[in-house]
Amino acid sequence: MKTITIADVAKHANVSKSTVSQFLNRRFDYMSEKTKQKIEEAIQELNYQPNFVARSLKQKSTFTVGVVVANILHTFSTQVIRAIEDYFHEQGFHIIVCNADDEPAKEKKYIEMLRAKQVDGIIIFPTGENLALYEKMKRDEFPIVFMDRTIEELGIQTVMLDNHYAAKLAVDRFAEKGLHKIAIITTSIIRKISPRVERIEGYKKALEMHGLPIREEYIKTADADDIPRALSELFALNTPPEAILAGNDIVLVEALKYMKEKNMAIPEDAAVIGIDEVSFASFFTPPVTTIVQPAVEMAKGAADILLRQIQKKESEAEWMHRYKPYLMARHSG
Repeated sequence: MKTITIADVAKHANVSKSTVSQFLNRRFDYMSEKTKQKIEEAIQELNYQPNFVARSLKQKSTFTVGVVVANILHTFSTQVIRAIEDYFHEQGFHIIVCNADDEPAKEKKYIEMLRAKQVDGIIIFPTGENLALYEKMKRDEFPIVFMDRTIEELGIQTVMLDNHYAAKLAVDRFAEKGLHKIAIITTSIIRKISPRVERIEGYKKALEMHGLPIREEYIKTADADDIPRALSELFALNTPPEAILAGNDIVLVEALKYMKEKNMAIPEDAAVIGIDEVSFASFFTPPVTTIVQPAVEMAKGAADILLRQIQKKESEAEWMHRYKPYLMARHSG
């Protein structure tokens, strides 16, 4: 069978090859609806399939970006991936999503694979342990944006939540309810992963602002599998906490499961607030108070920064871009 070309589409639609090319590249600024419809009909009737390899060679772009998430199970990660995909779809790009499972070796493998595939840029939720690789990308002026986590000494463009403020919102809410024995649980901070460290810092500062003591036994970090043990230790204390701040959605799920299994009433036995909105928060019993990250706004911000780098537009002077969370008040805390 004959290979259908842009020239065939242009002839069938009675337009120029450059007009078809503009249509395929989604440049519609000076194109009438009638012209767009004619080209679309010609593409369908001829069963034209764009030659992406040829397009990439001609324009020196694969029109593909990579997204390397630390843990795809986080609600925030899936929300960000969806918003990034929406953004780049509108720009005529494809995305490749890789899940590093918070493992530096796996992250390194995926970054090297994406670069071998000549993607135009990568958004990374960095594990923090591939410094040489991150530094090389920066030296190569390869388009890269860090998401959710940062490595300050590298100065790579980064999109993050204001994690100190997120913890403060939760502590403020507990204090307003007259709850002063407040604990925090996050997933492991062995590798000093910035959001977790910052949320603990914000928690401590907020306690000080309310004149409340910082009790080290109320601060727990653990891998997801060990969160039930951490909760058992908290509630076995001579003075157990009145309130639990769950540092992310995975901790929140584990805390709610644990309290249900132990027949603990929320908020009577212990109030609970989680950082990260979760799909079940509004219809859980009782509905769960959460600190919500503006995931879509953050994702679009990261995607816009990456696209500017890809298009070699002037980058912003500031490398850190912080977004404010907000409190979704319900009944658990």
